[in-house]
Amino acid sequence: MSRYNKPTDKSWKDYFLQFLFIVCSTFILVWFLPRGEHATMQFEANKPWPYGRFIAPYDFPILKTEAQLQHERDSLMKSYEPYFELQERVETQQVEAFRKAFRNQENEELPAQYRSFVETCLHEIYSRGVISNSDLQTLQLEKISHILIIHDTEASSYAIGALFSEKSAYEYIFSIAEQHLVNKQKLQQLNLNLYIKGNLVFDESKSNKRLEDLEHSVIPSSGYVQAGQNIIDRGDIVTEEVYQILESFNLAQAARQQPTRDDRLQLLGQAFYVAIIILCLVLYLNLFRQDYANSWRYSLLLSLQVLSFPLLTFLLVRHALLTVYLIPYAMLPIFVRVFMDSRTAFFAHVCTILLCAMSLRYPFEFITTQLMGGLIAIYSLRDLSERSQIFRTAIMVTATALVFYFSIDLMHGRKVFDGNSATLIDWDIYTHIAISGVLLLFAYPLLYLLERIFGFTSNVTLVELSNINCQLLRRLSEQAPGTFQHSMMVSNLAAAVANKIGAKAQVVRTGALYHDIGKLENPEYFTENQLGGLNPHNNLTNKDSAAIILRHVTDGLALADKYNLPKIIRDFIATHHGRGMAKYFYITEKNAHPDEPINVEDYTYVGPNPSTTEQAILMMVDAVEASARSLKEYTEESVGTLVDKIIDGQMADGYFRDCPITFADVQTTKSVLKEKLKTIYHTRVSYPTLNAEAEATEKAQKEEVTPEANHKGSTSK
Repeated sequence: MSRYNKPTDKSWKDYFLQFLFIVCSTFILVWFLPRGEHATMQFEANKPWPYGRFIAPYDFPILKTEAQLQHERDSLMKSYEPYFELQERVETQQVEAFRKAFRNQENEELPAQYRSFVETCLHEIYSRGVISNSDLQTLQLEKISHILIIHDTEASSYAIGALFSEKSAYEYIFSIAEQHLVNKQKLQQLNLNLYIKGNLVFDESKSNKRLEDLEHSVIPSSGYVQAGQNIIDRGDIVTEEVYQILESFNLAQAARQQPTRDDRLQLLGQAFYVAIIILCLVLYLNLFRQDYANSWRYSLLLSLQVLSFPLLTFLLVRHALLTVYLIPYAMLPIFVRVFMDSRTAFFAHVCTILLCAMSLRYPFEFITTQLMGGLIAIYSLRDLSERSQIFRTAIMVTATALVFYFSIDLMHGRKVFDGNSATLIDWDIYTHIAISGVLLLFAYPLLYLLERIFGFTSNVTLVELSNINCQLLRRLSEQAPGTFQHSMMVSNLAAAVANKIGAKAQVVRTGALYHDIGKLENPEYFTENQLGGLNPHNNLTNKDSAAIILRHVTDGLALADKYNLPKIIRDFIATHHGRGMAKYFYITEKNAHPDEPINVEDYTYVGPNPSTTEQAILMMVDAVEASARSLKEYTEESVGTLVDKIIDGQMADGYFRDCPITFADVQTTKSVLKEKLKTIYHTRVSYPTLNAEAEATEKAQKEEVTPEANHKGSTSK
C-alpha cells in the first residue's frame, strides 16, 4: 500500500465537497474559455501569418480603426451645437425684483436716472442672452463655439462670443456706466449680480438627440470583403490593412455568435471535457494520494495551481495579449514536486496542460513541448536539497523546450534558412520560450512565499535546518554535548528506518535533530550530559525530578517558537514521548511510598501521541537508542531483546493508535534497529592466551631462530 494512501473513512460531506469542487471548477473554466474564431486566431501586425490560407467564409464589412473613428467624431464635434432654450420670464422676474427692491429707500430715493439705466442694461443683456457661468465653462472645455437657441418654435445658431455670461453681463453694465453719467461706486452698492441670471437654459434631451444623430452619421466601415475572397496565406506578413481586415472578421464572427443548437452542443462538449479532466484528478487523489485529498492545505494549493494556469491562458488567448509560450507552465510541477511528490506533480501537470490546450487552434506543439518541459522539471528535482537547484532546473527546462520545439519544426519540414515565408521557422516562438525560462526563475521566491502562506516545509528547508552549524544545533552541541550526540545518533537511525519502510527520511532526520532541544534549559539533569558521576537529582524529590524531565518537551516547544522552527518540527518535539511516563521516578516513588496515592499525571508527558508514521519512527528509535546506552553487554541476543521489549511495550501502551503505521512497518523498524545497533555497539573479539606448553614451545622456537638471523645479518654486512 502506498505511504500516501492510508485508507480513511469518508463521510457524505467529503464526497459532496469534492463534487462541488468539480462542478465549480468546470463552471469557472468553461465560463472563461474563449469561443469561436476570435478566441483561437492569434496574430500580430507586421509579423508572419502563423496559420494556413485564410479565405473569407462570408461577406463582412472592413471596420475602421478606433483612431479613425475618433478622428471622424472629433471632426463632427466641431460642428456640434447644443440646444439652449430662451426663457423670457427670467428677464421679467429679475427686472421686477430690481424695481421692488429700489422703489422706496429708507434713507433716500434712488435717482430715476439709476433705475432707468439699470433696467435698460438688464433688458439689453437679457435680449442678447445670458448663459450661466457653469454652462459657459462646460462649453469652453468642450471647445464648442456655437449654440442653438430655441425661441418659440424656431432654433437659431449663435456664436458664444456674442452672448453674455453672468459674469460678463455684470462687467458690461459697469463698463458703460460712465457713458451714461452713472457713478460706479454708487452702482456697486446696488448688488446688481443678484438680478443677473442666465435666461438660456441647456436642453439636455434635444442636445443628446443631436449628438446621437452626429455619431450615427459616422460610417463604421471603410469597405466590404466578399465571401470566398483570399485574405492571407501562411507565412505572409500581416500588414496594417490585412490586420484590420482580420480584426474585422473576428468582430463579425463574434457578432454572429447566436445561441444556436450547435453552440449549445459545443458548450456541452467543453463542459464534459473539463469535468472529465477535473474528475480524473480528484479520483487520482482519492485512489493514490488520500493524504493530500484529506488535507485542505494540499488540496487548496493543488486546486489553485491547476485552475490558475488555464485561466491565465484563456485570458491571453481571449484578448490576444501575448503568446501562451510566455507562461512558465513548468512552475506548476516544480511546486507540486517540492511540496508533494513526483507522481502527483506529473499528473497535475498533464491535467493542467490539457485544460490550457482547449483554447488553442493548433495544440499539438504546445502540449508536447510543455509536457516535456514538465518532465524535465520533475526529473531535475528528484533529490532537492538546495534552493539553487531551481536555477539549474529553469536552465534545463528552457533548453529542453527549445530543442524539442526545434525538432517539431524540422519534423514538419520547416527550413532554418533559405526557405520561403510559408516554410521558414518562426524564431519568435523560441524567443518566447526563452523568456518563459527567465520567468521560471521566479519560482525561487515564490517557493518561499508558498511555504509561508500554506505552512508547508519543503525538503530544501529541512536540509537547511539539518545543518549542524545552525544556531540552535550549534548551541545544543556546546551546552549539551551528550544530548547532541544522542540526537545525531537518533537522526541517522530514524532516517535508515524511514528509507527502509518508505517514509519521509528527510523529515524524520531533521525532526530527530531537534526533538530534544528542550534539554538545553537544564542539560545537567539528563544522564548523557552529566560528568564525573554528579547527579543533581540526588538533591530533589522524585516528583520534582520528574517535573524537570517532563518539562524538556514544553521547553523544546518554547525554543522552537523562539527560533521560528516550522510546525512539522514542533510536532516531533511534542510527540517523541507521546503520553509516556518518566517511569524511573514514578517507580522509585511508588516503591518508596507504596501506600500513598500518586497522581500519575505528575509523571506523564503532555503529549500528544504520534499522528504520523515519521513521528512513530522517532518515538521508537529515540527510546531504543537511549536504552541501548545502558546495556552492560552488547550481544545479538541482548540488543534484540531490548529492541523487542521497548517497541512491543510502546505498542501495548497504545502510543501508535493515532498514526498510520502498520505491523509490517514496526517489524521492519525492529530489524533495522537490531542490525544498526549491533554494528554500532559491537564487542571486540577477546584474544585467547597461550597455555604453558604452547608458551614453552614458542620460546624454544625463538631461541633457535635468533642465532641464524644474527649470522645472516653479519654475512650481509
